Amino acid sequence: MQINNLKRIVCLTVIIGVATLSTGLAQSGIEPNDIERVGLSGWQFLKITANAKHSALGGTFVANSQGDAGAVFGNPSALVDVDNSSISLGQVNWFADISYQTASIAKSFGSRGVVALSVATLSMGDIIETINSEIVGKSRTEAVQTGNTFTGGNLAAGLSYAQHVTDNLSIGGNLRYVKETVADLSMSNVSVDFGTTYNTGWHSLRLAMVARNLGADQTLAGWSEDIQAEPVEIRMPIDFRIGVSMNVLESKGSPHVLGIAIEGSHPNDGPEKINAGLEYTFAKRAALRAGYRYGYDEESLTFGAGVNMTMGNYATAFNYALVPFGRLGLVHMFTIGLGID
Repeated sequence: MQINNLKRIVCLTVIIGVATLSTGLAQSGIEPNDIERVGLSGWQFLKITANAKHSALGGTFVANSQGDAGAVFGNPSALVDVDNSSISLGQVNWFADISYQTASIAKSFGSRGVVALSVATLSMGDIIETINSEIVGKSRTEAVQTGNTFTGGNLAAGLSYAQHVTDNLSIGGNLRYVKETVADLSMSNVSVDFGTTYNTGWHSLRLAMVARNLGADQTLAGWSEDIQAEPVEIRMPIDFRIGVSMNVLESKGSPHVLGIAIEGSHPNDGPEKINAGLEYTFAKRAALRAGYRYGYDEESLTFGAGVNMTMGNYATAFNYALVPFGRLGLVHMFTIGLGID
């Protein structure tokens, strides 16, 4: 019975995927233009994979988010795996001296579901002010540093909820207040995430879907007297993802577990992308991870490791990820988790 249900799910997923692809490519028999939609959205900090474990696994988080408060920044439906309480803290040393911090706390209320609170902040540090200055006698301008500095940053604070629909199916969502600031300009918005996770019951196979960063368009500035133009509307970086995860090497009594996760991403401001990750775990204590990101400009391979420790009713997890960004350099990510059974 479980195998038949799995076949139906897989077939339905394939049918939906093919139908979606066909709809996107076929436009009344006219070949579509090859437009990648790059640069059409703001709020780019919402794209950062905040959890070091997920970053090390190629940025996969749709089907392998589970068991801790960090699921808020991945697939919120996986919060149902929190048994009692969970805390997750993250630090990302981004390129160009940008710093990104995250914190989340989740509490299970049994059959009434799991509630979580989260906050994420990004700081750009001091930026040297550069303006266009007219060149005397010439009809052009050049960039001139004024000696002044300014800064920019982002904030996201939210409330999350997840619940079991059936023993195998869970749903969850985030409602977040987001704010973006550049010098003396700022804009704010409300962002919504929605996710589902289905445990097939066939070995450890999980199927999941998430829609992220749903929200209205906003503007960063008002009417400009200098250029006599209305402000440009800035879109949210909406992203739809579907993924699968499974332990491909696992046997009863063996300390060795090898898991794999694969997901596809359809953003509104760029080409489709594929993320894949591989995780080896020994005795549920130590983990080595690697991943690959396909369709990105500067990203490809990812690496990381993790250590889990249990002391009485408390479980701690330390995770690290190294993400090469090509010409932009290396990005280091750290996550600490605390769970209470």
